[in-house]
Amino acid sequence: MIATLLFVAFVVMMLVGVPIGAALGLAGAACIALANSDAQWFGLLAVPQNFYAGLGKYPLLAIPMFVLVGSIFDRSGVALRLVNFAIAIVGRGPGMLPLVTIAVAMFMGGISGSGPATAAAVGGVMIAAMARAGYPSAFAASVVGAAAATDILIPPSVAFIVYSVLVPNASVPALFAAGMIPGILAGLALMIPAVWLARKHKMGTLEAALPRPPFWESFRDAVWGLAAPVLILGGMRLGWFTPTEAAVVAVFYGLFVGMVVHRTIKVRDLFVILRESGELSAVILVVVSLAGIFAYSLSTLGVIDPVAHAIVNSGLGEYGVLALLILLLITVGMFLDGVSIFLIFVPLLWPIVQYYKWDPVWFGVILTLKVALGQFTPPLAVNLMVSCRIAKVRMEETVRWVGWLLFAMFVVMVLVIVFPELALWLPRKLGY
Repeated sequence: MIATLLFVAFVVMMLVGVPIGAALGLAGAACIALANSDAQWFGLLAVPQNFYAGLGKYPLLAIPMFVLVGSIFDRSGVALRLVNFAIAIVGRGPGMLPLVTIAVAMFMGGISGSGPATAAAVGGVMIAAMARAGYPSAFAASVVGAAAATDILIPPSVAFIVYSVLVPNASVPALFAAGMIPGILAGLALMIPAVWLARKHKMGTLEAALPRPPFWESFRDAVWGLAAPVLILGGMRLGWFTPTEAAVVAVFYGLFVGMVVHRTIKVRDLFVILRESGELSAVILVVVSLAGIFAYSLSTLGVIDPVAHAIVNSGLGEYGVLALLILLLITVGMFLDGVSIFLIFVPLLWPIVQYYKWDPVWFGVILTLKVALGQFTPPLAVNLMVSCRIAKVRMEETVRWVGWLLFAMFVVMVLVIVFPELALWLPRKLGY
């Protein structure tokens, strides 16, 4: 009964508008107190202990650093220079600007690892550019929101860092390598409906008349941005630094590019950048720490084993169970953000992963693909919220466009389920 109360209290608080982190922590603390009714205050000592334990993990240090990187590169003008270089390569024409948007968002994913940060950086440049070329604002917002979702798959990824904390069997370098091919496939899959829709509805007719940037000049401007993923990922691969240290290196590299090379960031801008990234990092880390209380109550109340046992013995078989989990997580992803999904469901699903002997790295990629879908699935789509705010459109206006993009990324998720080597080949080749 206390276990039932745990979920009922969490859902009710969510429905009345309590923030996700507070709902997780309060529901968990209440159930810990009820489970230790004979010595409530003694039992409640587990609350601050698990609050700290949720934060006291070395890989989590990378999260505020990668959030800060995203904010620095957003203000440094790197996105605009990458856009000009991409246009210089592919040229002008109907459907080309959506293609460039997705390509630049994928590349920015190799710098920041945060979907909303990329949606802000790329959206600030591309939504206005697509509007000038004759694309509807709702379509532009849909493309930017979907493109930014590839960022949690392409390393470095905040989502993979959180997953590695929850699943010690899956190392951060292995997850980063495993996400590379599915992330690139997801980006390529998004390009197909984006270009097709643009040409079918005759969008971007003004685009062909716009001048094409000169190749070598735009390459020279973009070279510092192009070098960032090489430094971050190459340094990790060569063993120069860990993923957490790579985040710190990326911060100083971004400051160097913004303040010395492009000179788009002034000393007075640093306070705003630090404040914005500090606020966003605090939100993520508070949710992580409060979810530690929720996870502790799940384990102490004995909820995990009965739920796992019921699912395993449901008679659906391995692929039936996997399909059920994907359907469940897609539904949940419409209402919860990715970090919350990981923190709530990974402890519940881990016994099922062990029972079927699924590779934890492969399962992490599947979950992250699901989270990527959730980032631009209405009604609670964090990337789409950012892009819609920039485009000044309501999220309902994007539904007719975003559905095609969701289907394209869903196909990639199915391919990774059917062919696990799409995720596992690269980490095995790199020796992880």
